[in-house]
Amino acid sequence: MRIAIDIRNIGKKRTGDEAVFSNLVRNFAELDSKNKYYLFIDSRSEEALEKMRTDLGINGSNNFKMIPLGSGNKFVWNFWTVQRRLRKHPVDIYLTQYITPFFVPRKIKIATIIHDVSFIVFPELIRKRDLLFLRMLIPLSIKRADKVIGVSEFTKREIVKYFKTEPKKVAWMHNAVSDGFIKELESLSEDDKEEAVRKFDLPEKFILYIGTLQPRKNIPLLIEAFAKAKDRLDGAKLVLAGGKGYNYDARIDSAIEKNCLESEVIMPGFVGEKDKAALMSLASCVCSPSLYEGFGIPVLEGFVAGVPVVASRIPPHEEISGGTAVLFDPADAAELSRDLVRIMSDEKLRASVVKNEKERAGLFSWKSSAEKVLEIFRSMG
Repeated sequence: MRIAIDIRNIGKKRTGDEAVFSNLVRNFAELDSKNKYYLFIDSRSEEALEKMRTDLGINGSNNFKMIPLGSGNKFVWNFWTVQRRLRKHPVDIYLTQYITPFFVPRKIKIATIIHDVSFIVFPELIRKRDLLFLRMLIPLSIKRADKVIGVSEFTKREIVKYFKTEPKKVAWMHNAVSDGFIKELESLSEDDKEEAVRKFDLPEKFILYIGTLQPRKNIPLLIEAFAKAKDRLDGAKLVLAGGKGYNYDARIDSAIEKNCLESEVIMPGFVGEKDKAALMSLASCVCSPSLYEGFGIPVLEGFVAGVPVVASRIPPHEEISGGTAVLFDPADAAELSRDLVRIMSDEKLRASVVKNEKERAGLFSWKSSAEKVLEIFRSMG
């Protein structure tokens, strides 16, 4: 088959979106030598493209070809650039995420990955302009797609529920921990850890949140819970790692100021895989307080890093953890505060949680997820 994949989010610091496509492509390259892959990318320098080829493991590969298609915003890309390319150079399957191109021949099968449907469940947390486009375009995209792929069983159920989609049209795979993150963890030295401590001015003990800083991530509640618990945390601080980019939650700043935590909260911004591995390995615990997720990669990253995880009690976190992580009500700052104190002070609990999490982490891998997507492709061909 000829398979085209939209990979233009790779290298854009889009966290989950980038991780899914880079790790799928990397594993397709290892697993599949028969199908022909065309990787659609926006304009980049030749140096950047060469680095991407190396990172994806496709340098010298005969069945992977990178196709620069120019630049433009996501609407120009979907409604003009990609459609023009697919009409001139048809493929058998086109893989993208969320928004599909509508005006391409029906003989081109389209698969779209849906990471979550938070814009339906928590519309008040989405920018109004984005909400308008999502509500208009996602239903049309799901209708046009030949296959919709959720990133968890929970996400599949949500797609079927909210879009009244035929269950047989919706498949699912699990996200997993990035291959790059695992390599960085395995190669991490004491010097690397000391460099991270200096770079981010880290204390001996800290609670780590890592991810985007959007409203649905529920970070103000984590700040409030930390404020309630800090006198019982033996000097631990709170590290919020993530860029202040798209849809930044301004309530984070208000919560820090309100609780007089300016000297207790460290915000290093977006961190790459090496720094993330160092932060994870140094953290006393990882906390993911999200109101809504499609999956929740940072929870699984904490498992792999051997750090106890405290996460909100929402279906995808329950699906990932299988009863191993410490889960709390995402509306209850007092419960989170108590759980932070417990996990930071009870060594027996910490050891038990870490042991169970490491065993659980072994159930997730990008190789098995890529194999599942290849099976989906075969069913579409």
